[in-house]
Amino acid sequence: MKLILAIVQDKDSNLLSSQFIDANIQATKLSTTGGFLKAGNTTFIIGIADDRVDEVLKIIKETSQTRQQFMTPPVNLDATSDSSMAYPVEVQVGGATVFVLPIEAFHRF
Repeated sequence: MKLILAIVQDKDSNLLSSQFIDANIQATKLSTTGGFLKAGNTTFIIGIADDRVDEVLKIIKETSQTRQQFMTPPVNLDATSDSSMAYPVEVQVGGATVFVLPIEAFHRF
């Protein structure tokens, strides 16, 4: 038995949730916020048998797309530094961050 924690961008979460339902994979869906862009993410918590881990990872990989997005870095208000304005920079966002953890016991009540 494994515990999979998958953090995906909100834009991909509905499609991923639908794919899990179609594959009869039970997942708990949590709204989360990323620290870098402070943008909405969704974290899926999945308890799954060892022989289905690859199937879950394949679904996550196929539905969680990376994309380019512009962000404006925070303005540095330190008077001793350069006072130039921050300009938007293009960054890669999306995809998925996935943790696969061993589970000692699993109970459903």
